Amino acid sequence: MQQQQADVAVVGAGIVGLAMAYKLAVKGKKVVLFERNSKAISASIRNFGLVWPIGQRAGKMYDRAMHSRSVWKEIAAATGLQCQETGSLHLVYEKDELAVLEEFAQAAPGNGFNCELITPGNIGKYTSAIKTDGLKGALWSPTEMTVNPRVASATIAKYLEEKLNVIVRFNTAVNGISMPYIETKDERWRVDQVYVCSGADFETLYPAAYATAPLTKCKLQMMRTIPQPGNWQLGPALCAGLTLAHYASFNDCAALVPLKQRFQEEMPEYVKWGIHLLISQNGAGELTIGDSHEYGPDFEPFDKAFINDLILKYMHTFLDAPTYTIQEQWHGIYPKLTNGGTELVMSPEKGVTVVNALSGAGMTLSFGLAEELTTATADNF
Repeated sequence: MQQQQADVAVVGAGIVGLAMAYKLAVKGKKVVLFERNSKAISASIRNFGLVWPIGQRAGKMYDRAMHSRSVWKEIAAATGLQCQETGSLHLVYEKDELAVLEEFAQAAPGNGFNCELITPGNIGKYTSAIKTDGLKGALWSPTEMTVNPRVASATIAKYLEEKLNVIVRFNTAVNGISMPYIETKDERWRVDQVYVCSGADFETLYPAAYATAPLTKCKLQMMRTIPQPGNWQLGPALCAGLTLAHYASFNDCAALVPLKQRFQEEMPEYVKWGIHLLISQNGAGELTIGDSHEYGPDFEPFDKAFINDLILKYMHTFLDAPTYTIQEQWHGIYPKLTNGGTELVMSPEKGVTVVNALSGAGMTLSFGLAEELTTATADNF
């Protein structure tokens, strides 16, 4: 078995692992990155590609998201990766939804959010892709961005290898860690620090720690349309009233309590399956639509058609697009904490840090979290 050496090993080449490898490499560490598959194939490519600061709580989490946003821009500039600064619109068609937006917008400057309440008469300045009948208002935020998740991971991995001298090992599972050594089927690496950023590897390498961690899994269902004709543009990423009940940024709004109660009474199936709606558009003109949230230790591999029907039914209450023809349907699965936390960071043995369970916000938070973790451990190795 060949003996190798690096300062740090990162296990998992999803967005969390890539962010850790990026931050370590730019801080001057010699990094080796392991990925058991030929490329990232899980949650990191099965999402909207949205960087979504507006959904994060004010303070630490919003700052983390905004740091990630700046890194995405850096990487896009260095690699040519598509990174569209689209912004976002939260659209509301009911008085109780508008009450939440008004409360949020009033508190936003003091909480550090850069957003603005838009009247129905001014919505045309931001988008022509919505139904305006019954529109009560919208919240405009300029901070949201769209990247292509299906090419982002491969682009970042290539950049790490070619420009930042990260040693990348795809198709290479880590068979064991016994610090300071990490072993694969062909190699043995001596390292000072290991970051395990893959849920599958966390489960197999540290089964006892995994079993006691406050984790569940979330399955989401999503769809994508064919390219919109005539170079039609969505403009900002869109969402509507249900999203106000989904993201933590709105949790402190007193007006959210009666709104959630109405959703429970009038839209119980949407609440049961954790459905809210985001719509983004990629560089090919395709619309990505979703999503739902099912929780449990594991799931049937079969998607539920009625969930997609509910998603599309709600979409038609506000989206006005040239074509709604669906060309792809899929699901993703990601880990989520059951204790209300925003991420799992733990050390199952000295020199090893598990970074997991960003709860579906990996595109938005990974680079900011990686900056915090690598800064905190910089003096330890």
